[in-house]
Amino acid sequence: MRNRFFLVICALVLFATTAPSQPIQQPAQQPAPGPEAMRPGDGDPIRQLNLTPEQREQIRAIREHNQNERAVTAQKLREANRALEQALNAENPDEAIVEQRLKDVAEAQASQTRMRVLTEIRIRRVLTAEQRVLLRSLQQQARDNRRQRLLTDTEEKMQRREERMRRVEERRNGVNQLQRRRDNQNRIP
Repeated sequence: MRNRFFLVICALVLFATTAPSQPIQQPAQQPAPGPEAMRPGDGDPIRQLNLTPEQREQIRAIREHNQNERAVTAQKLREANRALEQALNAENPDEAIVEQRLKDVAEAQASQTRMRVLTEIRIRRVLTAEQRVLLRSLQQQARDNRRQRLLTDTEEKMQRREERMRRVEERRNGVNQLQRRRDNQNRIP
């Protein structure tokens, strides 16, 4: 759920940073999106938000402002995970060292989450009330889609498992039937 939301925000930020630096000639205020743009799941979520050139520039500035800190926190998390893995792979892992490495990973993850959330808050402040409503709708749609995909994947796995079990049972029954036939043929009347 958080990952989907984060992906939508990242896409929003990425789009804003890759947009041309010269603003496209558009009015300063965009009209509210029409019903076709308000349907979640249709088209590009960034386009559905109908960002103005000013909003794109503000989002780009937010992203650039946090870029170095994001890189540092990501590097710290990678290093903490490597250190934890090394501690676990030691010949005789020391629980105290593993505990400390776990704390380091948790701190790095918390720092990364904090940075992501603060960036998200700053980006949301750039959006209009209508855009925030649309963003929430898109996020809900993404959560629903993910939930449905997980449900479908689980159902498919269960069906495949049941099919394998059925085939195994059929093979067993086939072997049992052959064995009974042989036993019946070998019986002396």
